[in-house]
Amino acid sequence: MRTFTVEEISQIVGGMLTKAQDAKISQIAPPLLSDENTLALALGEEEIANLAKSKAKAALVPLGVQIDGLTTIEVERPRLAMMKLLNLFYTAPQVNKGIHPTAVVHETAKLGENVQIGPNVVISHDAVIGDNTKILANSYIGGGVNIGKNCFFHPGVNIGDRVKIGNDVILHHGVSLGADGFSFVTENPDNIEQARKDGEIKEANTKHVIFKIPSIGAVEIGNNVEIGANTAIDRGTIENTTIGDNTKIDDLVMIGHNCKIGQGCLIVSQVGIAGSCVIGDRVVIAGQAGLADHIEIGSDTIITAKAGVTKSFPEKSIVVGIPAVPRKEFIKQLKTLKDAQEIFAKFRKYEPLLKEFEENINNDHNS
Repeated sequence: MRTFTVEEISQIVGGMLTKAQDAKISQIAPPLLSDENTLALALGEEEIANLAKSKAKAALVPLGVQIDGLTTIEVERPRLAMMKLLNLFYTAPQVNKGIHPTAVVHETAKLGENVQIGPNVVISHDAVIGDNTKILANSYIGGGVNIGKNCFFHPGVNIGDRVKIGNDVILHHGVSLGADGFSFVTENPDNIEQARKDGEIKEANTKHVIFKIPSIGAVEIGNNVEIGANTAIDRGTIENTTIGDNTKIDDLVMIGHNCKIGQGCLIVSQVGIAGSCVIGDRVVIAGQAGLADHIEIGSDTIITAKAGVTKSFPEKSIVVGIPAVPRKEFIKQLKTLKDAQEIFAKFRKYEPLLKEFEENINNDHNS
């Protein structure tokens, strides 16, 4: 196990070292789980307080935090420094060299230099795989797929035909790229079409035959994209579904056919994006948000958790609620609800007086 001095760690993270005692660092951990050879990560107030109970000799702390008797490395951006340290101590999954004997590689497939293929992987006809790409066990690469350089596919990845993947892409367990889109049509107008046109369902279509619309497009993934476990991105109906460079997608995300996702986006777990949506650059979509089909979200927008987005929003919006509205409008709605509660409470307080007043009015009219 490799160890580092606190001076080396400080240089790696670009921090300011205040040295109280020597320490050899062989791992990183929260303060309460740290020993003398651990760099304690005290990035927030609770962790900083826990340093008093820690066995660590050294700690990574935010800028301006100094603790008597403890060696500290102060950093301006603690989370960024933590990323550098995690990369320092990270151990990548083991991959066999070359092509595993149980892998099936079609004779027309083209593999670059230093490509590593794990057990039971299937590489279909005319697939192209770039230099230094690693594909782990039980993955499937469809016909005509083009994969760039330095990619890493965890076990159980499934790539449909004609999908194009850029360089430095990471796909986690169970990712599905290029399944057919959820696209169907009925011979006669169905209740969905009625509801969209008239706002109501006037009559039932008893002869409800549903025809599948084939998807002849594909999926195109940009460079330096990471896609989490069990996420599914469907191929386009005619043109490609696209994911821009540097976009990061969490586990259990569903992106429908024909969607266009921009560059540098962050899409969090359990987000569902219906077909034909256009998402700008650097958009953040928080957990369990849902987007209706055929809407556009402008660049630099934040969609908060569990938002139900049914319409388009311009760039730099902060979108909240169900149905989703701009944040300022959402706060206004909450204030209105609070005011309504206060008004209702006053009404209940004075309701007996109102009834008495009404009774007196009625008695005067009857006399």
